[in-house]
Amino acid sequence: MPQFDLPLPELETYRPQVREPADFDEFWSATLAEARSFPLDLRMADAGASLALVDVQDVTFAGFGGQPIKAWLARPRGADAPLPCVVEVAGYGGGRGLPIEHTLWPAAGVATLWIDSRGQGSNWGSGGHTPDVGASGPASDGVMTRGIESPHDHYYRRLFTDAVRGVEAARSIDGIDPSQIFFAGTSQGGGVALAVAGLADGLAGVMADVPFLCHIERAIAITDERPYAEVVRYLSVHRGTRDRVLDTLSYLDGANHAKRATAPLLSSVALRDATCPPSTVYAAFNAYGSLASEAPTTEMVVYEDNEHEGGAGHQVARRLAFVRALTRES
Repeated sequence: MPQFDLPLPELETYRPQVREPADFDEFWSATLAEARSFPLDLRMADAGASLALVDVQDVTFAGFGGQPIKAWLARPRGADAPLPCVVEVAGYGGGRGLPIEHTLWPAAGVATLWIDSRGQGSNWGSGGHTPDVGASGPASDGVMTRGIESPHDHYYRRLFTDAVRGVEAARSIDGIDPSQIFFAGTSQGGGVALAVAGLADGLAGVMADVPFLCHIERAIAITDERPYAEVVRYLSVHRGTRDRVLDTLSYLDGANHAKRATAPLLSSVALRDATCPPSTVYAAFNAYGSLASEAPTTEMVVYEDNEHEGGAGHQVARRLAFVRALTRES
């Protein structure tokens, strides 16, 4: 794939007008208030991972609509002080996988809470365990068009809420430092991370790599890669719904959520990425924290010759350094 999007100097100053509903803040405030009306109902049990140095627990907590959401909590075995915790969700189509798969952060002395993505986990990886209760309406394959004609029904309203409740669950766990909660994700997970950055207060840091769900209106115009292609396919069948669909997606757009963020951000972009085009990533990055009373620190790592795989292990090393630096400062 060639570098098909704007040149890097233009990307670095790219600040488009992204469609934003007038009731954006009220919509999300009401959504989270409704979710918090249900008890968190945190339950934990040994995951049976049988690892000598890492303790993994099978976690359940109440997400959107009070519905049970699964997660794995992994942390260094025998840790005797409150630990920082990185909360994360998978990329599109993935789930929480197996309990033995989340040992990197514990090896660095940090806990991690890996949240299952409701209704996903069957496209790649090692599976998921949380159904998407409440799915409704006609949709194409994947979850991008599930409930797409109303923000109240859309899949990502549920997943974003699950993720915020996951942060609240992490803060309530004994042995976790509630002031040192980070949120991380790649692709879909990166888009969720930007949403959580705007919706959850007091995060210690955010890591959003090659994020999906940013400047969605531009994305569906310039790429034919899934998952954005799912929206185009839907519109090609459901003619006359375009404005309603774009209005729905504006409640989910990472560029709108990013404006409201206050935590330090580490992000990355790949300039040959047709799945999450660079200009859409920069639309969110350049808006990040713009509504905050004090602008948070931000860093963008650019991978000029990569596609959607982005920095892979190189970016993981950047994440480790990011968390170490911020936990040393606390």
